[in-house]
This record gives sequence, C-alpha cells and structure tokens, in this order.
Amino acid sequence: MRPLTRSLMAAAAVPVALAAAAAVLKADRWQLYADRHRINLTPYPPRSCPDCRGEGGWWADGPFPEMEACGCWSERRELHIRLLPVPTWPDEPPF
Repeated sequence: MRPLTRSLMAAAAVPVALAAAAAVLKADRWQLYADRHRINLTPYPPRSCPDCRGEGGWWADGPFPEMEACGCWSERRELHIRLLPVPTWPDEPPF
C-alpha cells in the first residue's frame, strides 16, 4: 500500500508543479506550451515597454509595410525541450 500512496502523491504533484510554473512564467512574460512531444517557452512583449506598449512592434512605412519587432521580446531566447520523438508518417498511404 505504501508504494501506491507514493505514486498517487507524485501523480498529484505534477499538475500542481505545472500550474505553479505557468504562474511564474506568466509573471515574467513567458508563454508555456507543453504536450507529450515537447515543452516550449516563448517570450512575449511586456505591457510596460515604452517603445511598443505591449504590442510587440510597429509597422514600418513604405510601399511594402512590414512589422518591425521590438527588442523587448524579440531578442530574448526561446527554449524548446523535446520529450518524445514525433512519430514519422509512412511515405505511402495505408490502402
């Protein structure tokens, strides 16, 4: 009975740890995406940025307008952690 209790406690701790990590990352302006194949941490612009005011950039003038990214989030690194390999699809259809 004792190993069962430990495994149940460990299983209950995982969602709590993910919720706590998501709250901390949101406070530091990071977006968390997790599934069984990967964990991605990507930054997004803070609302207090004096240049972009949380929009992430601005539109450049000219005949072909483009979005210029603000350095408050575009120069921050993204973190990608692979967990399980993504299964490969066969080259030929099954039928």
